[in-house]
Amino acid sequence: MNYVMFLDDIRDPAWVYPDQDTSQWMVCRSYAEAVAVISDLGIPELISFDHDLGEADAPTGMDLARYLVNLDIDTQGAAWPSTFAYRVHSANVAGAANIRGLLDAYVQHKG
Repeated sequence: MNYVMFLDDIRDPAWVYPDQDTSQWMVCRSYAEAVAVISDLGIPELISFDHDLGEADAPTGMDLARYLVNLDIDTQGAAWPSTFAYRVHSANVAGAANIRGLLDAYVQHKG
């Protein structure tokens, strides 16, 4: 199923992307919610990541990025849609760089 996921515990996609129609985007407020949606619908075409998702000890957007990479590895590359893309809208500069770094490296590795 083709869909777009917006992972953020507070913001709405229209606030982050005011020039885009985000009315059909699947909004997930936590790591657990995002994993549940992915388990039901598969990996989306696009995910927009926030890093910090609530309390300091809560799983982060980086945890979801790791989950996606591991899921793709476990399925021998079959989990990610061929059109998979991602954005990082997090205000946490270090966290955003970590998410980009992991996903960029994995995409490059996949070839």
